[in-house]
Amino acid sequence: MSDKRFDLSLFFRGGRDSLPLILAAVPFGIVYGAMAQSLGLTKWEAMSMSVFVFAGSSQFIAVTLLASAAALPVIAMTVFIVNLRHLLYAASLMPTAEKIPALLRVPMAFWLTDETYAVVSNRLRGKFDDGKGLYAYYIGSAVFMYVNWQLCTWIGITVGEKVPDMTNWGLDVAMVVAFIGIVVPALQRAAHWACAATSAVCIMLTYDWPHQTGLLFSSLMAILVGIVVLKQQQKSDARRATHG
Repeated sequence: MSDKRFDLSLFFRGGRDSLPLILAAVPFGIVYGAMAQSLGLTKWEAMSMSVFVFAGSSQFIAVTLLASAAALPVIAMTVFIVNLRHLLYAASLMPTAEKIPALLRVPMAFWLTDETYAVVSNRLRGKFDDGKGLYAYYIGSAVFMYVNWQLCTWIGITVGEKVPDMTNWGLDVAMVVAFIGIVVPALQRAAHWACAATSAVCIMLTYDWPHQTGLLFSSLMAILVGIVVLKQQQKSDARRATHG
């Protein structure tokens, strides 16, 4: 990043390209705020989780487990496993992101979400030759997602006080649709499909396990199956390259 100028046009383009996912996150954030309050968190606790954790689905898991009096190690391990995917996200961005100074990568790490990763990775290939371009575009997407999530959490907390049964309206279906839109285009290799299929089957079989442990188990199984299939695929590719 020899050129220190911040490209505002790329910043706003990142926000603009994230708009469909930002809109899909609106009901999701509102439901989180309402649910956190209904499960016993104070408005400041619920809001602080969005401000300082900013983890979307993991916030739902955490507040649900807190409300069910789950042990803290169970909560921590479940959230950790669910968020392991962010390690893979970060690793895939590093070939370009490594050109960005380490200090500037700190907010990138904090603001890394499924939505921002999906938007950035869609435009990454061949679009950004240097870290500057990636940084401006990434931060644009991330900042707009972050501000939207805070506003929606606040709306959910405020409205949830007046409409106690708001969490039963099914507003969160919009985010489910958005996640499908994120995941399906990313299923490009056998390992990806194996991971997705394993998680789908396991989550159906373990749906009624207590304290979201079914989610923990399903995530672990999906990761393990994905790794095994990927290793086999890499060996097969290597053999074809050797004998080709």
